[in-house]
Amino acid sequence: MLKSEKRSLIRFLMIYLISTFLLFSLSSWIFYSSSKSHIIEQQRETIKYEADRIFSQLRILHQSNDKILFYPNERGISSAIYDLDRHYIFGTFKKPPTLDQIPLKDSLYFLKKIEPYYLGVAYLLVERKIDYRPIEQLQKRISLFMLGGGVFFTILGFFLGRLFIAPMRESIAQMNRFIQDTTHELNTPISTILTNIEMIETLKKCPDTKEELQRIAIASQTLSRIYDDLTYLNLNHEYHRNIVDLNMSHLVRERIAYVGAMAESKALEVTADILPDVHLMIDRNDALRLIDNLLSNAIKYNRPKGELTIRLDQSSLVVEDSGSGIEKRHLRRITERFRRANKSEGGFGIGLDIVSQVVQSYDFTWSIDSTPDIGTKVTIKWKK
Repeated sequence: MLKSEKRSLIRFLMIYLISTFLLFSLSSWIFYSSSKSHIIEQQRETIKYEADRIFSQLRILHQSNDKILFYPNERGISSAIYDLDRHYIFGTFKKPPTLDQIPLKDSLYFLKKIEPYYLGVAYLLVERKIDYRPIEQLQKRISLFMLGGGVFFTILGFFLGRLFIAPMRESIAQMNRFIQDTTHELNTPISTILTNIEMIETLKKCPDTKEELQRIAIASQTLSRIYDDLTYLNLNHEYHRNIVDLNMSHLVRERIAYVGAMAESKALEVTADILPDVHLMIDRNDALRLIDNLLSNAIKYNRPKGELTIRLDQSSLVVEDSGSGIEKRHLRRITERFRRANKSEGGFGIGLDIVSQVVQSYDFTWSIDSTPDIGTKVTIKWKK
């Protein structure tokens, strides 16, 4: 993994984990507060119930004729009774609190007013120590839940981070391949030109230099096409298009002649069915890039001694070859920039991307029909 990828992954994980931790902590705190309040309320209901029980027993004692009165006592719960003036009468507190200053630390208190006054009692105070065991268990469960959630979201964040940087990794890989392919593609025709120039100089006395000149022509055309395509990609969204009434019939014949040397080097059988005087409102440079890339691909991926068919009428241009074809799994993404279905023939994978841009710019429609080892047919259609 490159340093830039590691930095992007680390930044993504930090942002993702911090935001997830904050959200997770907030949710856990809300749940903890709600659950803790529920536990406390349950314990508060217990002392309310105990207050009602003591009140019932006080009423029974009030109605009893026994001379000895037994004050109700419940283990774990302290209580005290007060008179109408809020003075302490009796209770089970070690240090009876006053009703004006009831301590609340670590304890729950419930004050019940007694009506009518049984045994002269006007108020009943009940106290219970808060049982922290359920709260501690709740804290442990939430801590374990947060720990497990943290591990889960860390692993999930790592895989999401990998998905996050995947497009960047793919772009870097494509750029590296592009640079390698550019070096190879430019080096090959340049070497061919230089080599054949040396051979012509060596064999300048020999009258038959047609083959060397053809190689030079093909290499020069390749360099020119590469330069034009790269320039078009770089300036496509910046240059002003000069839309004219272009004679496509003349232009298609001109481009067929231009790539004639390349087709001849593969001994292709070229068939051109071109309707005369087909006119189209289009920028000439766009039309050149459209036609040249279709013809170049049809020649490059064709088999030796194969067939190349070009058809032009008032509403469409069709370029068909008998080459290696494209598998169905590649057809859907074959028009993406730097995408190549067949890497054995070199190239940059920008030809069909340029064609796609031209088609979209003029609201044309197009289709690619291809069968592996049989051939490919590209159809461009426009409104008459």
